[in-house]
Amino acid sequence: MGGGARQPQVRLAELVAALSLGVDLGFGQPMEHVLRQCLIALRLADHAGLSEQDRVAVYYTALLVNVGCHSDAHEQAKWFGDDIKLKSGKYAHDFGSLRGTLATMRLVGAGNPPLHRFRVGLEFALSGHRQLDGMISQHARLARALAEQLELPGQVREAVGAAYEQWDGRGWPGDLRGEAVPAAARMAQFAEFLEVAHRVGGTQSATALARRQAGKQFDPALAALVCARAEEIFGGLEATPAWQTVIAAEPALAVELSEAQLDSALAAIANFVDLKSPFTLGHSAAVADLAGEAGHRLRLPREEVLMLRRAGLVHGFGRLGVSNAIWDRPGPLSAGEWERIRIYPYLTEPCCTRRLPWRRSARWRSSTVSGWTAADTREGFLAARSPAQPGCSGQRTPTSRCVSPGRTGPRGPLGRRPRKCRPKSALAAWTARPSMPCSRRPAIASHAAGKRLRA
Repeated sequence: MGGGARQPQVRLAELVAALSLGVDLGFGQPMEHVLRQCLIALRLADHAGLSEQDRVAVYYTALLVNVGCHSDAHEQAKWFGDDIKLKSGKYAHDFGSLRGTLATMRLVGAGNPPLHRFRVGLEFALSGHRQLDGMISQHARLARALAEQLELPGQVREAVGAAYEQWDGRGWPGDLRGEAVPAAARMAQFAEFLEVAHRVGGTQSATALARRQAGKQFDPALAALVCARAEEIFGGLEATPAWQTVIAAEPALAVELSEAQLDSALAAIANFVDLKSPFTLGHSAAVADLAGEAGHRLRLPREEVLMLRRAGLVHGFGRLGVSNAIWDRPGPLSAGEWERIRIYPYLTEPCCTRRLPWRRSARWRSSTVSGWTAADTREGFLAARSPAQPGCSGQRTPTSRCVSPGRTGPRGPLGRRPRKCRPKSALAAWTARPSMPCSRRPAIASHAAGKRLRA
């Protein structure tokens, strides 16, 4: 970071595209899966003759279509074990097919002893399946809420809110069907599945999917367009530099964010990332406050303090790539599971290494928070810390337990979560205070973190 050097302005498309890389992690897909599906959706829009305003809706809907799917990862892990494995399996079978249902049922209680799996399976059969339908509907509502916070056009908000509706009316929440589903939502959902089918099986697999689901999950007119123009829609997709192409393809005038708009957008995205677990609500905002306060006390230049705060907001992107079966487990973790947690700073880095100016700070900050040091050991990290940690009581040792479950979450660097801690769901906590503005919700955690620092 150069002292006092003016950073280039960040475009809204760059910020949303960076978030889409985190969505890839949460779905167990290769990096830039969402970016490629955005390119496919834009090609569909071009061949369908959509206007420039409609292309804006297609563009941002394709980037945000699955942004809320990690919000109930805690519940998904409760029912199915590995929430990332569950979400990655959605592309393996057709929606509503018997094979898809059986594949999902095989995951119920996965990773647990047979007796526990039987108990979870019985509970899921009685009430859990209804909760699952409610989760999917809530994903679209949360994605629409993020679109509102990012001040995207109303057409984008409507399309994102209907992103799980299907042509035959059997989608979620099931209020729309056929032409009533916004065109941007139809194209974004279709492009999502086409990208996976094309990447795994080539053009033949993608066109076969279009024919098989035409008039069911997908718009038959779009399916016919894919079959007729397959070479033009999928041609050169693998060789295209997805990031540069998607950013350059932003419809209409490129939206550059002011300093205030950038901070507001980063805070909104950080709040969404924190929905990954009920233990991390408000965590990123608290980290940003602590990092900024530390920079202020060290008398760093204003630009560097601002950079530290922004790095604190984005440092947790990589958490989306680690299953909640690990983050939220009440008991001790195995060595392999600790390694999964330690790599999350390196999952954060690809999300912030494009043109985003805080990329180096983000990696350093997330590495510090996760406990990854030059010694590559959790014990080395704990030994390097001061004996008394903010929010913890007594002398800290590598094996002692932090009594403050909210500082870095259940799997933070300072210890394990108490076994009896049973959190409310992240989704319930998010919606518990409808009268409180979204931008104000993390202020509670931030205020508490600041009091510990000042103490």
